[in-house]
Amino acid sequence: MRDITGKIAWVTGAGTGIGEAAAKALAAEGAIVILTGRRKEPLETVQAVITQAGGKAVVQSGDLAKAATVDRIVKAIVAEFGRIDIVVNNAGTNVPNRWWSKLTTEAIDTLVHVNLSSAIYVTHAVLPIMRAQGDGQLIHTSSMAGRNISMVSGPIYTAAKHGVVAMSHTINLEECLNGIRSTVILPGEVATDIMKFRDPPELPDTLARMVQPEDMGTVVAFVAKQPAHVCVNEMWVTPTHNRGYVAMVKGRQAQWDEARAKAKKA
Repeated sequence: MRDITGKIAWVTGAGTGIGEAAAKALAAEGAIVILTGRRKEPLETVQAVITQAGGKAVVQSGDLAKAATVDRIVKAIVAEFGRIDIVVNNAGTNVPNRWWSKLTTEAIDTLVHVNLSSAIYVTHAVLPIMRAQGDGQLIHTSSMAGRNISMVSGPIYTAAKHGVVAMSHTINLEECLNGIRSTVILPGEVATDIMKFRDPPELPDTLARMVQPEDMGTVVAFVAKQPAHVCVNEMWVTPTHNRGYVAMVKGRQAQWDEARAKAKKA
């Protein structure tokens, strides 16, 4: 494990959930953290917590679905610190009416731009800096929806998260000779604010069984601390009580029970 004290870590979607937890975990390991999100107030709250714990954090708010905003923030980071060592590409969202029969074009644009375009813009902006350094670690938050198709996440969110997975692997393909590593993390259900957008919203006892944001922060810090010759290409992080697995087991058990009942009647 490498020491990341003094490393410059840019965390997007840092105001809440996984991004907030990742920023706190990286700061606890000694990294200087740049916090980005669309709303400045939550970022300042995270900054205050990190500062009170003895860490260092800088707020750079903005809408990363706009390429010009990404370029502005990258220039500001380089102007202040001279480099970018770690990027946590975590901005994301979902909408309640996420199925084909209910989607609006506005919702489609939001889902694609926030979940995929922002990650692409950030990656595109930082890669030249990392190439010049001969070193860099990108960590992207995708989702189990980035590998599996289900009714839960909705088609556009699912498509966007598949895109994030593909993007991460192409970075390793093209940039491994430049000392750049890209990791895509695929969480299962995590108890973040995005669960409020489910219809109906998840209940407290269900949220308690999910992966917690702090768990994801620990995972991000683990990846960031890997030595430069190690690339963690992809990680799945799911609750032990995986509701997808539970549903499959129960469904299979119901089939067995039905088959046994028919056999007895025969």
